[in-house]
Amino acid sequence: MTASERSRTYDAVIVGGGHNGLVAAAYLARAGRTVLVLERLDHTGGAAVSTRPFTGVDARLSRYSYLVSLLPAKIVQDLDLDFRLSTRTISSYTPTERGGRPTGLLVGGGEQRIREAFARLTGSDDEYRAWQRFYDMTGRVARRVFPTLTEPLPTRDELRRAVDDEEAWRVLFEEPIGVAVEERFADDLVRGVVLTDALIGTFADAHDPTLRQNRCFLYHVIGGGTGAWDVPVGGMGALTDALAGAARAAGAVIATGHEAVRIDTDGRTAEVTHRTADGEGVATARHVLVNASPRELAALTGDTPPPPAEGAQLKVNMLLERLPELRDSSVDPCEAFAGTFHIAEGYGQLAAAYERAAAGELPAAPPSEIYCHSLTDPTILGPDLAARGYQTLTLFGLHTPARLFERDNDAVREELLASTLAQLDAHLAVPLADCLATDADGRPCLEARTPLDLDRDLGLPGGNIFHRDLSWPHTQDGTGRWGVETRHTNVLLCGAGAVRGGGVSGVPGHNAAMAVLEAGEG
Repeated sequence: MTASERSRTYDAVIVGGGHNGLVAAAYLARAGRTVLVLERLDHTGGAAVSTRPFTGVDARLSRYSYLVSLLPAKIVQDLDLDFRLSTRTISSYTPTERGGRPTGLLVGGGEQRIREAFARLTGSDDEYRAWQRFYDMTGRVARRVFPTLTEPLPTRDELRRAVDDEEAWRVLFEEPIGVAVEERFADDLVRGVVLTDALIGTFADAHDPTLRQNRCFLYHVIGGGTGAWDVPVGGMGALTDALAGAARAAGAVIATGHEAVRIDTDGRTAEVTHRTADGEGVATARHVLVNASPRELAALTGDTPPPPAEGAQLKVNMLLERLPELRDSSVDPCEAFAGTFHIAEGYGQLAAAYERAAAGELPAAPPSEIYCHSLTDPTILGPDLAARGYQTLTLFGLHTPARLFERDNDAVREELLASTLAQLDAHLAVPLADCLATDADGRPCLEARTPLDLDRDLGLPGGNIFHRDLSWPHTQDGTGRWGVETRHTNVLLCGAGAVRGGGVSGVPGHNAAMAVLEAGEG
């Protein structure tokens, strides 16, 4: 940032160059506002980045966030983003053992094939019919709720009228999701596959009376109005690179290596003190948009911090020389790993893992799910690796809250990683270790991150990928018109902790920009 840029007064200063901050910057700059983005790291993107994590290996992995569902097409179109998503041909594969025989449930490949997979696993068409009815219902809700995410917040009654389905409203908004799962499905594995969408990044039981699991489930099934989870072509960094390019092209100034340390405001003008390797500076603005957690916002403004947040996931990135064969030889590994590969995620297994973690112990059978980005988008691999059949795997472990790592983060990480991979190995014909690639120094291409690692590296409170518990997508006490407002009139929250935040969506960035533009003063 030049001396003249440092001395300017901006219409908006955005703290944090993650994807939501870049969305806000692009919208405001395209509307003619002067915008400065302050990013403490040496690159933009936040958790939505691609990187080459393994020394000397030409594989560009989506390091922290993997798939896209909640990004509205409206944002891509409004900002003229050069960005594409690719649809996965398989939704999921869940291995299990029945009668001493390896088998599983493959969801994908067309309606008839899915019906046959359910019948093969369960012995009848009953579970498939229940599955169709349940996801027809969530699909109707998705089509009605998703468009509201980029509009002013509806009231609860307005959203209920928009849903226009009392059964769906009761199932998703009023009673624990475990009730619906148990009423509608009989098979333990099918129940588990349904429940996982309520637990990704959320530490809760299926019958948690707070309904935090319902809020998580809702955001996982409404994306794009369909609930589909797609692969970003070129990796997650392709999205944030496109957003940064759009913001710069519109005139926004993006200053990396600039860490905001304090916000002072009188409600009309704000000063953002920031630190660089060369010392401190101050940027003045009419509005400040904070693309960070509510915890970080409170630290910047000197306000009372929110209740502590806690993440509950293990994140593992891997590069394989080849996909492993499965014990269930009826399934091609290229299909099994093309969707979401569920591990130890039967309904009973998920309940047992939660109970053990809630009691302060690592789950005996840690549940997790795996995504193979490179099967859908081989462009993230260098040509030589792609030609040799290499594949990426990213694993997301559930029910491992931050508290479990506090006694010894490194030791517990290794213990959990070993037991998690052992659960996967139980369904493979060969150990996963036999398939791992090695880097230029001869080390296995594998890295693992706990909630405490994510807090340290990315500022996620307690490693919570949503910054705090997800909120309902309607007004609540103090949520304001757009769900981004704070007690300071000209300071807005545009990160995942805003109402309707969480996931790679750009929604909080869009909504914060709309709130600024509605204010009419720049």
